[in-house]
Amino acid sequence: MNDGVTVGSVVSLILILIVAVFVVVVLFRAVRIVPQATAGVVERLGKYHKTLSPGLNILVPFIDRMRPLIDMREQVVSFPPQPVITEDNLVVSIDTVVYFQVTDARAATYEINNYLGAVEQLTTTTLRNVVGGLNLEEALTSRDNINTQLRIVLDEATGKWGIRVGRVELKAIDPPLSIQDSMEKQMRAERDRRALILTAEGTKQSAILTAEGARQAAILSAEGDAKAQVLRAQGEAEAIATVFGAIHAGDPDSKLLAYQYLQMLPKIAEGQASKLWIIPSELTEALKGISAGFLSPRVGSDSESTAPTPSSPAPPAPPAPPAPASVVEPRETSYPPA
Repeated sequence: MNDGVTVGSVVSLILILIVAVFVVVVLFRAVRIVPQATAGVVERLGKYHKTLSPGLNILVPFIDRMRPLIDMREQVVSFPPQPVITEDNLVVSIDTVVYFQVTDARAATYEINNYLGAVEQLTTTTLRNVVGGLNLEEALTSRDNINTQLRIVLDEATGKWGIRVGRVELKAIDPPLSIQDSMEKQMRAERDRRALILTAEGTKQSAILTAEGARQAAILSAEGDAKAQVLRAQGEAEAIATVFGAIHAGDPDSKLLAYQYLQMLPKIAEGQASKLWIIPSELTEALKGISAGFLSPRVGSDSESTAPTPSSPAPPAPPAPPAPASVVEPRETSYPPA
């Protein structure tokens, strides 16, 4: 009897353990916790049932099955370099980076087998179509245009997959090495040409400014010379007027004027180039005036000593011949340079 009790208790204990394990398994399969920014697709008996949202979710054990979680965040995928032929038959290697986000977990699960591989292949084919219509120079300078076309085509194609393509960037465009060498030579020649043009323009501007400055300086110098000559002429005119007024105010006699005239004669010969100078005809008149001034006292005394007596009057002197209209003929006389 004790053996029967022992066997029954053991069986009961085993059943309790089995039930406990079953309950634990059921709870484990029924309770699912979905992390933030992820989504889980639930299938009931092999058919889509619902999409689990982040948080605690309850499933029907052994009936509902949840597929692997799908990341709902924006993903960045860098694809390996792809050889692309341009319009001018040059093979370039292009690296692309795609930014996409899963917006519908159900469509990403059932509409496409591998959405990541599909995005990569679609990017490659679209890139070849877009770049194939451009030459190398356009491909290198039209990255924004290529990015926009790629994004539009990929967004339209992946919309039914529950994927939204946000951006497509060309990370690198590598032409062949021979083309790179040619491009470097062309760029170097272009930089040299621009440097020569800038140097020539600088030289031109410098010459223009220098000529403008010289012209302004010449104008200012000419204006200064003109004003100086005007002022000098005005000063000379005032000096002449003052001297003329002083002469007339002093009322000089002919002797003083003749003496001043003789003092001014040597100034005619001033200068290294003056070898000969002409004696004016008025010189004889001046000499007559001077001789008359110096000899007038002696003539008066002689006339008194030799004056005729009244008894013997002197015969009248014959009339003097008229003086010629012109003064003596000028003669050339050399004087040492002053």
